[in-house]
Amino acid sequence: MPGNTSDKTTLKAFLEKIEAQYGKANRLWIMDRGIPTEEALEQMWHEGASYLVGTPRGRVSQLEDQLFSKPWKTVQQQIEVKLAHDGEDLYVLTRSGGRRDKERSMRRRKLNWLWNRLNQIQTMKRIDLNELLMKLGAARKEAGIAWRLVDITVPGKDEPIDAETFTFRLNRKKLRKARRGEGTYLLRTNLSASNPEELWKQYIVLTEIEQAFKELKNDLNIRPVYHQKDERIEAHIFVSFLSYCLQVTLKQRAKTKAPGLTPRAILEKLKAMQMIDVHLPTTDGRNLILPRYTQPEKELQLLLHQLALTLPDQPPPRLEELKKKCSEDL
Repeated sequence: MPGNTSDKTTLKAFLEKIEAQYGKANRLWIMDRGIPTEEALEQMWHEGASYLVGTPRGRVSQLEDQLFSKPWKTVQQQIEVKLAHDGEDLYVLTRSGGRRDKERSMRRRKLNWLWNRLNQIQTMKRIDLNELLMKLGAARKEAGIAWRLVDITVPGKDEPIDAETFTFRLNRKKLRKARRGEGTYLLRTNLSASNPEELWKQYIVLTEIEQAFKELKNDLNIRPVYHQKDERIEAHIFVSFLSYCLQVTLKQRAKTKAPGLTPRAILEKLKAMQMIDVHLPTTDGRNLILPRYTQPEKELQLLLHQLALTLPDQPPPRLEELKKKCSEDL
């Protein structure tokens, strides 16, 4: 598709294409929040299609009475869920401890920066209103969502700019609401299941698929593709897919043999080994080449043993004719 294609406009065509190719079935459509629209979900509901989709967090405010009156249920380490109803749909509010810590750290860093910047602007001398507004605009862009947590008062057109006319204060009500929502995301489904744990486990499959694309594009360098011919592009993707199969195999082996190590970490450790050619001139004027890989260090030997990986034999030597100097021919 063209690069300027909006994600939400592609859903209807893909639903029709997949059902035309594989037929209608008791299929569950799992999508992130950027794909489905209200119209698309309503159409899927009328057609009897099951969906489990991400939903903007702003909808949580409509379900506050239900959600925040119920206790959290732990489904996995640092993952908690709770369930709410709205019409025909079910909503699963999910809270991730790791995601909460990350978002809280980002919010604190941005808010501290914004507070310091506003103090700097407030103490500036010989600044007019236009310049003040430009500096505030730049600060707003840099602060991101932290900007909404601060109430700012700017002077009028004919007022002087000082600490009395240009003021700012922290909006504690908005801050409490932001803290409450950190690390949470909302799921929506028309399934009749009443167990939020099962719904969350089904949705988490989507993150595994997204991780697969991330590894293909980053770790395995499927992008960028500079080829000009279709067959070369397809070959590039095919080789990358084979690489991904090997990476998944390594990941599954690491789960049981070396838990805690990712394929990326294992490959980084294997980079310590190098392939070199040792050149030895012979008495008959030829060159003996010994291709050799370097011996692994003790830590790498332990890793190879733990993964049950055996290094291949060293490659056989080969003979080459020495390149004769051509100075007499010049």
